[in-house]
Amino acid sequence: MNGFRTRGQPAAVEASRAMLATGIPHAILLVGPGGVGKTTLALDVAAALLCLAPDPSARPDRTCRACRSVEHGNHPDLHRLTPVGAGAVIPIGGREERGVRDLVSELSLMPVEGGARVAVIEGAHRMTEDAQSALLKTLEEPPRGAVLILCADDEERLLPTIRSRCVRLRLGSIGVRAIEQILAEHDVADAPTAARVARLAGGRPGLALKLARTPEAIRIRGEVGRTLLDLLAASRTQRLVGIRDLAARAADLGRAEEPGPPRETGRVAAKRGRTVAPASDDAPENGNDDGAVAARVAPAERRGAALTLVGVWRDLLRDLTLVSLGAPDGVRDPGLLEELAAAGPLAIVDAAAHLRRLDAAGEQLEGNVSPELVLDMLAIAWHA
Repeated sequence: MNGFRTRGQPAAVEASRAMLATGIPHAILLVGPGGVGKTTLALDVAAALLCLAPDPSARPDRTCRACRSVEHGNHPDLHRLTPVGAGAVIPIGGREERGVRDLVSELSLMPVEGGARVAVIEGAHRMTEDAQSALLKTLEEPPRGAVLILCADDEERLLPTIRSRCVRLRLGSIGVRAIEQILAEHDVADAPTAARVARLAGGRPGLALKLARTPEAIRIRGEVGRTLLDLLAASRTQRLVGIRDLAARAADLGRAEEPGPPRETGRVAAKRGRTVAPASDDAPENGNDDGAVAARVAPAERRGAALTLVGVWRDLLRDLTLVSLGAPDGVRDPGLLEELAAAGPLAIVDAAAHLRRLDAAGEQLEGNVSPELVLDMLAIAWHA
């Protein structure tokens, strides 16, 4: 089984190989921070289960038709489910949006290829409670030959009854050197760029690959970080105005980190006369009102931009704290060292309070709280 694509997670890979060799459980829960390789490992296991190589110890061989189909995302017996909609959740489904009920129905059918059936639920922690309840019976009494693989950033958001029915594998952050090796294998960056990107990614190879493939994203992250540092010494009004501009830049960052053709959304789209979501009939026509702009932007994109900004903010706060403690060698973005030092020392108690606010903001944004309100509250509290 040398065909695993997962890197930097030797314990999880070895555990997966052992399960494949001795008998795969019907449900596996892969837990760990976003971007550390959970989906990659899930697809490795799926490829091994669906592989057509005659020698089981050689699966996945990555050369057979089944392995190629898994890699291209079109194998008929591989069923994937991801968060959708404005709230980026996995619904119960069975209506307009594909959800858990649809997945359960697919698994109840006979396999197309006559072998295993594999379901991969990405972002499983984003399943609604009723969706999790709908999945329980399948976890308790899975169809013959079906394997369910759940990938979750936060297992505590899953029902205890869900967690208890799965074999858990934990994936952790990956070291800088390991990420550099991954970038070298993909041939997406030269050595100096790989070294910088590996530090920026904070142990997340998925993010490292995105950043390495999009130099524009690295530039925007630096720009957002510098602006956040400038806002530390700004007035409350300036912070409130500045945070809206940062949200727009964070939306640009999110688009830069995603594959596919660039899309215009947010304030840029609004200023060019384009709308992402239908505007209300009574919206101002001048395009300069922040409320009107927010109304034109799809809720999922506003929420995603705010989450991206909070993530960059959290990394910046970490670096600012390290510089304040006299440990600049540990910062993730050496390109901001001069600005971090100029911002002045940050008291540990202030850093801890800011971190708690950012953590709470992340939870609120993944709920149903207005992104603009969350960012405004963060901006008000963000001062030296």
